[in-house]
Amino acid sequence: MRDTFEVRRYDGSGRLGTLRVPRADVTVETPALLPVVNPHVQTIDPSQLESTFGAEILITNSYIIHRSDDLYEPALEHGLHELLDFSGAIMTDSGSFQLSEYGDIDVTTTEILEFQRAIGSDIATPVDIPTPPDVSREQATSEWETTLERIELAESVDTGEMLVTAPIQGSTYPALRERAAREASETALDIFPIGAVVPLMNEYRFEALVQVVAAAKRGLSEDAPVHLFGAGHPMMFALAAALGCDLFDSAAYALYARDDRYLTVQGTRHLEDLSYFPCECPVCSTHDPQEVQQLDKDERHRILAEHNLAVSFGEIRRIRQAIRGGNLFELVETRARGHPALLDGYRTLLDYADQLERTDPVSKDSFFYLSAESARRPEVDRHHQRLRRLDVPDELLLTTGEPSDAFEECWRLIPPFGPVPRSLSDVYPLTAELPDRLDDAAYESAVTGIRTLVDANPETKLTVCHDGWPERALDGIPDDVETVRIDESL
Repeated sequence: MRDTFEVRRYDGSGRLGTLRVPRADVTVETPALLPVVNPHVQTIDPSQLESTFGAEILITNSYIIHRSDDLYEPALEHGLHELLDFSGAIMTDSGSFQLSEYGDIDVTTTEILEFQRAIGSDIATPVDIPTPPDVSREQATSEWETTLERIELAESVDTGEMLVTAPIQGSTYPALRERAAREASETALDIFPIGAVVPLMNEYRFEALVQVVAAAKRGLSEDAPVHLFGAGHPMMFALAAALGCDLFDSAAYALYARDDRYLTVQGTRHLEDLSYFPCECPVCSTHDPQEVQQLDKDERHRILAEHNLAVSFGEIRRIRQAIRGGNLFELVETRARGHPALLDGYRTLLDYADQLERTDPVSKDSFFYLSAESARRPEVDRHHQRLRRLDVPDELLLTTGEPSDAFEECWRLIPPFGPVPRSLSDVYPLTAELPDRLDDAAYESAVTGIRTLVDANPETKLTVCHDGWPERALDGIPDDVETVRIDESL
């Protein structure tokens, strides 16, 4: 049982938690954003990340420091916290990114872990093999086995109070990602980054990203803090959080700024294409796009990076509040409507409703039905499973209207849930807020509930009384169930 991570609240697989970082003597609230700080080029000073944006943790690259004539000795002499002027927790990468980009690095896992401890890193990373998407299964398996060897080696290195990560690889093979996660989870290491997913995000392959993360989550224990490596764009934070990711690192705020790109939760805009700043952050409230375009390059990049950070940290706070308020799915759905590829990701997320349901609270303040995707949420799936266990009379009316004197017992019929005993009508999520004009998916989901009740109670005589449901949905009701419109005589 890991005592450094504590979950305080769930919504789906999304969770509010705290990560205790002993060496820094700080506790980080999760979900958390780790700004990536290049030790050579700092668009925003780490002290400003802390004082202005509220960063509790950041990430930098120990391999760059290890290889730098200018930084190596100062880092050993003064430590990372003084070198970067940052009092929060500092995580360090190991050089795996350079390995993926250039094919080789001249440091071993033992050497880089010992160096990370020597320079005062609070969370260290071994040298894993970041296997890109779509390689052969043989390559993915072989490289994961090498990563596992290095993770197991990391267990034997004296790291003191420094936390150590166990990266999860496996390319785009869900079964391999699940196995890799299970084997990583069985080690004594502390944090579990899901690696080599940046190409999926860069190519907007959110469906594949969800499959990879969902697989890794199945292999991890529930007390395992999960870091989604390279998840730097705020448009996808909510989706990843709903899957159960706790930590996100972002270099996008600086990299995009250097390319004059402006981040939003709906996507990325180029500065020259903007006539107005659609944001309320301090940068956007005191500048306009034309003014920023006229600034010199360094100042322009700094201004854009400040906006990009404000949007990114703002989205993290919004996600935290959504989890606390029990409306994370509504936030994810809103974000998904901002880009077709994100909508693919959200629909794929709902393919794992049974996985999400395991930690989803049984009671929340509200359920908003926003689209056909809402009919596939874990709360609906949970109600359908509950129907298998309810006591049912020999004869039962299911109706969208008022009870009928012709039947001894009547249950309500509420899309997308289906049959609802009167005693449960005021219980979440059956108090859902529904639009007057429902889509077919809501009715079809309700029919799934009817079929579930029929399957569990084949001897019960059921009658369905509806207020004009679409024929496509009604066709799914079993033939031995009598079906009438509400304006017809029973």
